[in-house]
Amino acid sequence: MSKAHSLIISRALSALLALSTASFTQPVRAHDESILPAMPSDVANLRVDALDVRAVDLGHSPKRVLTLDLTRKPNDIWDRIRRSFRMPDLANRRVRELQSSYLKRPEYLESMFNRGARYLYYIVGEIERRGLPTELALLPMVESSFNPHAYSRARASGLWQFIPSTGQNYKLAQNRWIDERRDVIASTNAALDYLEDIYDRHGDWHLALASYNRGENAIGREVERNRAIGRSTEFSALRLPTETRDYLPKLQALKNIVAQPELFGIELPYVANEQLLSTVDAPVGIDLATAARYAGLPLEEFLAYNPGYNRPAITTPGQTLVVPSDRESLFTTRLGEFERSGKGWRSHTLARGETVGGIANRHGLTLAQLLQINGLHERSLPSPGYSLLVPGNGVDLGDALAVSERLPASARAAARAGVRVAPDPHARKKQGRQAKAKTPRRGGAKAAASGKAKTGGKKAARPSTANKAKTAKKPASARKPRR
Repeated sequence: MSKAHSLIISRALSALLALSTASFTQPVRAHDESILPAMPSDVANLRVDALDVRAVDLGHSPKRVLTLDLTRKPNDIWDRIRRSFRMPDLANRRVRELQSSYLKRPEYLESMFNRGARYLYYIVGEIERRGLPTELALLPMVESSFNPHAYSRARASGLWQFIPSTGQNYKLAQNRWIDERRDVIASTNAALDYLEDIYDRHGDWHLALASYNRGENAIGREVERNRAIGRSTEFSALRLPTETRDYLPKLQALKNIVAQPELFGIELPYVANEQLLSTVDAPVGIDLATAARYAGLPLEEFLAYNPGYNRPAITTPGQTLVVPSDRESLFTTRLGEFERSGKGWRSHTLARGETVGGIANRHGLTLAQLLQINGLHERSLPSPGYSLLVPGNGVDLGDALAVSERLPASARAAARAGVRVAPDPHARKKQGRQAKAKTPRRGGAKAAASGKAKTGGKKAARPSTANKAKTAKKPASARKPRR
């Protein structure tokens, strides 16, 4: 090899080494308040980025950087989620604060990740099918901590926390028997439909997520306001309440932890990258406790897979039950046997003149039992046309009562929707006593105040001697007798 060729090769190797060193020693500003642009997944997953700096800030020494080999299949669901992160990153002080807050509660993170393990395969599959960024799979962590029974003061319910009106707009059934805002499959499909709609409106995922929390019209007004005064319409420039301003930083903090858990000393639970849930047609009349036994699952776990029901038994055709895929075959067989047995619960529509107490007697129940399995208050007054759950042939009342005790507050509220409640007689007596206690005595503060008002705030003049005679006490015979 000539000296010229050797010199060229040497210079090329030096240049490559310098370029490689520069790419991995590029300084990262740990306190950069700007929004980092999105990067292609194959680049973002192979670089040492701001996450390493934030880990050092939190006192965690990075042991190794998680890298992704995109030529192989994902190891588990978390690996699969990381591959399709595509939203622009936030890197600011609030993200670091919330990230630190999450990391200080490892038990909470573990509980949330374990709950999510039941649902993530389905959620990620739907997100990928629609070509959406997989950061959306982490959104239920922010909304409900992956608790399908979560219920807010604003009456938002389920994993994705739909309020009643938005749920109706996206065709989620909400009645006395079922609330699909809590149904994992129905609510996931509706949430992704909604997110696609608000993304199409704004063309920006940060604004779409802010709209999901605050409402698309409210965010739209803030965007138009900023546009009218010549200000930026980015998320960080909008006037937003604290809850909405923290919404994206919370999601970013969780994204950082899921992206590189080793940096923070976090171990994510193993979730196989395979189908975990199967949907089976539910036979009419089955109660959820019996279905749980057929699936070989504890009742609490079965209800976590089937959180949408407001009553302890299914009495309408066309409903489904969700079970782990490895139990589908045996579960289907046992449900078929139940359907052929003719056993089960049914519904009874109140006719004019019928009473809840009369229906309870007819079916061998106490009034309290019938009210409990229907989620009704002891003073509920259902009108004619109201459907009650009642036992049919061969049912176990104890099973239905056990389920009704575990149904969430939102299910009981749905059962009572539109039902009149008789006034509480004890409350009426109490109000009467309180009103009587508040009545001022003769000559008390109220009389004194009226006296001041009549005299311009001055003390009333003392009666003259002549008037004293008129105000002298009457004889006992002239006074009214006491009762």
